[in-house]
Amino acid sequence: MGTVRAVIALAATHHWEIHRMDVSILFFKLSKCDHKMILHTKEILQNKFKIKDLGDLRYFLGIEFARNNNGILMHQRKYCLELISDMGLSSSKPVGAPIELNQKLTTVEFHLHFPPTDEKDKLLDDPSKYQRLVGRLLYLTITRPDIAFAVQLLSQFMHSPKTSHMDAAMRVVRYVKQSAGLETLMAADSVNKLTAYYDADWASCPNNRNSITGYMVTYGNSLISWKSKK
Repeated sequence: MGTVRAVIALAATHHWEIHRMDVSILFFKLSKCDHKMILHTKEILQNKFKIKDLGDLRYFLGIEFARNNNGILMHQRKYCLELISDMGLSSSKPVGAPIELNQKLTTVEFHLHFPPTDEKDKLLDDPSKYQRLVGRLLYLTITRPDIAFAVQLLSQFMHSPKTSHMDAAMRVVRYVKQSAGLETLMAADSVNKLTAYYDADWASCPNNRNSITGYMVTYGNSLISWKSKK
């Protein structure tokens, strides 16, 4: 999805028109005489393939798009609301952070050396619910870099999730609830410049003492790629 965000950022900066068809997304530069080129290209494709013309880009793979003078906005509000409802958290109280301060989630192997003293450190009877939830949260990070670190942390326990891991995953959903329509802006006033930022937290993982690293890449004022990992 980093490629999609990059192309959306370019379209916002250069004021390109964006059209969508059910076999691909087509990006065309908009100028006074180029709109006919868009129609001509669509005609050629329709003669070669069975294609449904969906017009201007508004919705794509669970991502919603809106355009204004500041650029192109990307968000997953509908996806968030469905997730909140499916997890039974529609009436729950939102939280202000995706993960508790200084929370250290541990693996089953960690307990071979340090036996658990809390009931929340027991293995889940059915790990599939946790695995599905984390998978859905991973998809939400397409437009939500604010949960990227927490979701990356939770994804490390997919094979043997515990009750504490499920509680932490549900907390991320409660955090998302406070701002389900949070948007990522691909700015129209960006400059043609790529900038990368990188940081590492030295040997901070309690399970294996690995370092936690993270990076982000911007195109002008638009954030197009990010990741947190061990």
